[in-house]
Amino acid sequence: MEVLNNLGTGFSAALTLSDLGFCLLGVLLGTLVGVLPGVGPLATIAMLLPITFGLDPLPALIMLSGIYYGSQYGGSTTAILVNMPGESSSVVTCIDGYQMARQGRAGPALAVAAIGSFIAGCIATLAIAVFGPVLAAFSQRFSAPEYFSLMLFGLISAVVLARGSVIKAVGMILLGLLLGQIGTDISSGVVRYTMGVPELSDGIGFVPLALGLFGLSEIIANLEKPARRSILSTSVSGLWLRWVEFKSALPAILRGTALGSVLGILPGGGAVLSAFAAYTLEKKLAKDPSRFGRGAIEGVAAPEAANNAGSQTSFIPLLTLGIPSNAIMALMMGAMMIQGIAPGARVMEARPELFWGLVASMWIGNLLLLIINLPLIGVWVWVLRIPYRLLFPAVIVFCCIGVYSLNNSAFEVLLTVMLTLLGYACLKLDCEPAPLLLGFVLGGPLEENLRRAMLFSKGDPIIFVERPISAVILAFAALLLLMVILPAVRRGRERAFVE
Repeated sequence: MEVLNNLGTGFSAALTLSDLGFCLLGVLLGTLVGVLPGVGPLATIAMLLPITFGLDPLPALIMLSGIYYGSQYGGSTTAILVNMPGESSSVVTCIDGYQMARQGRAGPALAVAAIGSFIAGCIATLAIAVFGPVLAAFSQRFSAPEYFSLMLFGLISAVVLARGSVIKAVGMILLGLLLGQIGTDISSGVVRYTMGVPELSDGIGFVPLALGLFGLSEIIANLEKPARRSILSTSVSGLWLRWVEFKSALPAILRGTALGSVLGILPGGGAVLSAFAAYTLEKKLAKDPSRFGRGAIEGVAAPEAANNAGSQTSFIPLLTLGIPSNAIMALMMGAMMIQGIAPGARVMEARPELFWGLVASMWIGNLLLLIINLPLIGVWVWVLRIPYRLLFPAVIVFCCIGVYSLNNSAFEVLLTVMLTLLGYACLKLDCEPAPLLLGFVLGGPLEENLRRAMLFSKGDPIIFVERPISAVILAFAALLLLMVILPAVRRGRERAFVE
């Protein structure tokens, strides 16, 4: 009953005309960046962070979250029609989706992707509404040692689940932690690591870092790639499912939703991991695994449901514990901090209309996506024909204006350029920048909770294993670290990412 009352509060906040407008704008932008290969929600949210500075908190978060889960819908369009994933979580959809399109079944492939995403989004949003308050109530038992252990566990999970070398992932997290230390120490007031640059006394801004690492550096990297897009010449028709197709796809949708919902909550999880895991599960459960890769409808339904469920349940750790589970949630955390909101359980108590309004907007957004996406397939196909070289100049200008408008600071534009070069170097060296962002976002709270815990225990580190919750979290972190060090596990991990 309490959940229904809370959802009533959320819908009353989300159904205002302005919030509905921002929800529609978010899901449309999300679908667009999902359709356009090489853009993606990470870069788009980073680019739009300056805009959120002038918005109220709820519409800003509704728009940004709509971009995230909307991109999961859009990514399937290019994966099916062009064999090119518009969004990284749609890589798996290419395998069977494009084969269905080549067999003249593009309509059913697009339909099952949309329906699967809609069902998964609704169920995942229900999971947020039911389990969010439970986890928030449990987090009331957390103090500084537990928060420190949880953040450490999150960073170690990011190492395990990061693509590529473990050593490079550790190095990126450490670099993020170091960048987060630049500025004035909150406790002592001492200026640290600014190298005599007075503009750095307040630290590196979150927006320049996010834009540099994920916005502009991605643009430079995409300009190096050939812009060949072999769009299917046949018109897309039959945008519905026959009962036989729906009957065979529904179990895969439900399994993908369940798996994606769980993996989305885990630190380092999210849409990409969920999609890969769901496809692997369906292939193992199939009576005839040889159908996969030849146009199996389950090979489209399961990963599309899983990536949408994973993208939405990844909000649970952020909204209840204040811990971002992946790089996009780190950007969402940055957007909340720009608005002066500290993510965590207190948001649900102090700003219930914000938490429940965001939850309600996800149901509204999923419904909007189902209504607008299938009729707009022709528009998205036309968008795919726009050359990338015509898009990137406008994006760069927009980014620079956005960064400058935050504080009217030319130094921050220069800093963004320098961080863009760092992000581009990371891409060329095959170092994933997502762990760096997580290290940067968690570095300040990690240090703060470490200091509080040591102050409480009078300098005795045994406090981290004396408290049961902290000890259990640290034990899981140690187990993860041990697993990734073992040669057999490391080889299996590398094979999984290659696949």
